[in-house]
Amino acid sequence: MARLTLVPQKREFFELYNRAAENTVAISEKLVELLERFPDAREELLRDVKDFEHEGDRLTHEVVDLINRTFVTPFDRDDMYRLAGALDDVCDHVDESAGKIVSFGVEEVRGQAVGQARVIQRAASKLRDAIARLEGFKDTKRTLIELRELEDEGDRIAHDAISSLFADGAEPLFVIRWKDIHERLEEAVDACENAADVLEAILVKNR
Repeated sequence: MARLTLVPQKREFFELYNRAAENTVAISEKLVELLERFPDAREELLRDVKDFEHEGDRLTHEVVDLINRTFVTPFDRDDMYRLAGALDDVCDHVDESAGKIVSFGVEEVRGQAVGQARVIQRAASKLRDAIARLEGFKDTKRTLIELRELEDEGDRIAHDAISSLFADGAEPLFVIRWKDIHERLEEAVDACENAADVLEAILVKNR
């Protein structure tokens, strides 16, 4: 039976969130490497991405377990669940994007997809920097603004990439595959912004 503690485990919570945020950076960096080196070592790099996705799941489970065992949490427990889930969503979308690129039989990665992956990596880095300031509820306004600017950049790249698919008169199957991939990559950027929204709401409530 899980042991319930009445002592707030503040440090442990923040350490777990920091590790989860670092994991989003690591998985996004691996995605960039996969796309930049493709098709070289694609199976190995895909396994690395999957390993980071599993680590995200494990860290989320640790956070949830600690919340359930702690009587007094450092901030609203529903917000704590939401933040853990939002960070895990980033990993899930990156993993799904990488899986589609490999499983769809892509022969050459489009430059716009590499651009999207780089935006994801930069957004994840901004998210990590903001999460690092969660303890003490420090101001992260500038970092979150920069992250949202990256989300706008990601949207523009995705829109241009999908538009060019139809403008180039490509084969229908090529269009279908790449439209799906570009949309999945865009969802990973959106997941970073969603995590930023959750974090910002937490900070507003606790100032």
